Amino acid sequence: MKAKRILGLFLTFLKIGAFTFGGGYAMIPVIQREIVDKNGWIEEKDILDIIAIAESTPGPIAINSATFVGYQTAGFWGAVAATFGVVLPAFTIIYIISFFLRQFQELKAIKYAFMGIRAGVLSLLINALISMAKKCPKNIFSYIVAALSFLIVIIFDVNVLLVIIGCAVTGVVYALIAKNGGEGEKK
Repeated sequence: MKAKRILGLFLTFLKIGAFTFGGGYAMIPVIQREIVDKNGWIEEKDILDIIAIAESTPGPIAINSATFVGYQTAGFWGAVAATFGVVLPAFTIIYIISFFLRQFQELKAIKYAFMGIRAGVLSLLINALISMAKKCPKNIFSYIVAALSFLIVIIFDVNVLLVIIGCAVTGVVYALIAKNGGEGEKK
């Protein structure tokens, strides 16, 4: 049974890696559909946590998500299988393209193909944004943190990793204050 699940993780993430263009954020809706809707490995309420963990840890979000889902689903070997599955297509494609790209990068058809791919990726990113926004907490604290994070990155060009760490610390402090405030009212 476990070997079948490990093989399923490998094949699922191989498909995700092979047919999703645009990087990790573009993969989020596909990962959600495959692991929640189709296979039922993770509950929908856990997707936002997986994305938050995958984004907060070093490395690409698609690989971190695959590793996390694989581990949650089938332990160490599930993590290995899912990670290898999501990485293999990109590695293979990049390896093959590296032999030919310099010869073809100036062709108009190739330039237009990349323009089309970028437009498609943008739509996938917007879809991921909307999906994540629907699942985020809806309170004034969340709106303020989101707005300030956006402004800090856009206006002050602060490294996104520092903003993520700052948001995590802010969230923990907020939760501790809310918890202690709630306990004080009970006494």
